[in-house]
Amino acid sequence: MLNDYRDTIYHCLKCGACRVAYRVYEPICPSGIKFGFDSYYAIGRIGLARALIDKEIKIDSNLMRRVYTCTSCGACDEQCHDAVGIDPLQIIEEIKYEAVGTGMIPPEVRDFLKRMNIHGNPYGLPTKDRGKWAEGIPVENYSNQEYLFYVGDVGSYDERAMKIARSVAEMLLEGGVSFGILGDREMSDGNEVNRVGERGLFEYMAIANIQRFQEMGIQRIITLSPHAYNAFRNDYPRWGGKFDVCHYSQALAELLEGGRIKPSGKGDLRVTFHDPCFLGRHNQRYDAPRTVLDAIPNVKRVEMERSRGDALCCGGGGGNFFTDMLGTGERSPGRIRVREAIETGAECIATACPKCFNMLDDAVKTEGAEDRIVVKDLSQLL
Repeated sequence: MLNDYRDTIYHCLKCGACRVAYRVYEPICPSGIKFGFDSYYAIGRIGLARALIDKEIKIDSNLMRRVYTCTSCGACDEQCHDAVGIDPLQIIEEIKYEAVGTGMIPPEVRDFLKRMNIHGNPYGLPTKDRGKWAEGIPVENYSNQEYLFYVGDVGSYDERAMKIARSVAEMLLEGGVSFGILGDREMSDGNEVNRVGERGLFEYMAIANIQRFQEMGIQRIITLSPHAYNAFRNDYPRWGGKFDVCHYSQALAELLEGGRIKPSGKGDLRVTFHDPCFLGRHNQRYDAPRTVLDAIPNVKRVEMERSRGDALCCGGGGGNFFTDMLGTGERSPGRIRVREAIETGAECIATACPKCFNMLDDAVKTEGAEDRIVVKDLSQLL
């Protein structure tokens, strides 16, 4: 309940540390940067929470449009927790939970949740199509292999992400990893459902996945998406789902360090890495993707000013990849991120998340920068 955070909420509203990455003193909140008003920053949303507790305002769908522009990137937590010790994102997501409970959510969020309820995926596509990404490569269904390779909704249905899932699987095969997939038996991990505040549906999905994994004897999981990694690692244990989970960048880094895959490259390629929020800030996994890039002979890695814990979100988290509550425009975080990457002199933005890939790839096109920079997944660069 929002009222449980009353003391924290009243302790907030003082400093505004959530607005800026203090280590580089750059703006850090995607929606705050986009729209500019306090109500789009964490401090403004905490102000809304205070007003809701004091019954000065009521939750309605117009109010929630501002709250749902939050991408759950965790940048406010990163700044505030270090400075003051508060986690603003918990309060923001509590507002979303109460909005879902009262039915006061924007139509875009309602439609996303409707698709998840009816179809089990945000695309509204058949479950039988979940394994189509693997057609033509020798990937087997899970049957007591060492790892489950969990692909998720985006990797299963989005055309660009399907190519990333294939390239990761090919790298795992080349490295001799014992793994299988669930194909049409795979279910959504539910991370985005949780992030938009539908905790009841998320609990149902989490328990269903846990039961399936346990029935099949699955103990170790490699995920394509940092969002699934976050759900499996941080949320599923509360329902007894304790698995050995790694993100594919960690698996590839281990294969490279063990000499089980050997990258090759020609010429020189200047690459900058975009830290996915749910791999980086939410789980403190910064090194494995850089280990992969540094192992590729022709790659010269350069860092954007906002990187690691201070990285700017692509704009796709918190359900925004499907609801587009942030919208586009010159100040959209994806386009700002592309311009920031170009400033480093990089010719390529490397990603380790299918959502980030799509958001940044679209931003490159919208910026008209196709002749200056491209977006590639780590596995594609390998």
